[in-house]
Amino acid sequence: MKEFESDFKRIYEENYARVMRICMGYASGDTELANDLVQEVFIKVWSNLNTFKGQSKITTWIYRIAVNTCLMNLRKNKTKPFTNVALQEDVRAEEQRSHEKERQYHEMYRCISMLSATNKAIIMMELEGLAQKEIAQIIGLQHEDIRTRIHRIKNQLSKCVDHG
Repeated sequence: MKEFESDFKRIYEENYARVMRICMGYASGDTELANDLVQEVFIKVWSNLNTFKGQSKITTWIYRIAVNTCLMNLRKNKTKPFTNVALQEDVRAEEQRSHEKERQYHEMYRCISMLSATNKAIIMMELEGLAQKEIAQIIGLQHEDIRTRIHRIKNQLSKCVDHG
């Protein structure tokens, strides 16, 4: 249960600002209503986190919950949606950045899949945050060799991602 709570806390902290911006837009700038909507969104996230299948990014899933929660509130209260053009552009720009990041992650993992088995293992452990000395012990190479390999692998991946 502690792990679930810490996961939720991390998810909440990473997504609170985005959810608040979305809710403020739908609440026509009414901070009290936006706070209520944000609370409702994160209650839904908490209640359904165990059903999240990982078929999309968690931020995409939370974004969808936020939009649906706000739309249901609008229908329930039959209020006019906020039509602030600047806010709508912010939401679109945020969606576009999210899609671009997701595309870059897919491209990076495609490039990783083309590495040799050893280099793939090295970079995956590096991405997981393992210390380079620990990676060296696991792989059976000297620490300096691992440092050099990681540097070369990162350069190779950068070129691959940039040239797709």
